[in-house]
Amino acid sequence: MDISALQRRLRQFAADRDWQPYQTPKNLAMAMTVEAAELLEIFQWLTPEQSQQLSDDQRQHLGEELSDVLLYLLQIADHSGVDLEAAVERKLAMNAVKHPPLRS
Repeated sequence: MDISALQRRLRQFAADRDWQPYQTPKNLAMAMTVEAAELLEIFQWLTPEQSQQLSDDQRQHLGEELSDVLLYLLQIADHSGVDLEAAVERKLAMNAVKHPPLRS
């Protein structure tokens, strides 16, 4: 997955629709939260076991909602000037120090 290419596509998609005035980090974060709630809704009344055994239709719906959250996340990073790849690498390194392996 090429994050920069996705961000360019999202910028063009918004530009083609004159959405740029609405594409602020605040608005995008709020929209992502709505999509995250829709993601949560898929699992709302499922048992832990059921959540691991989704039907094909449920898995497709899950993929759609995950995509919505990811696309908004990419836009937030883009509009905020955050290099998401570098931020992820930095966070993974921090997590490795904070949570060392149980066995070496």
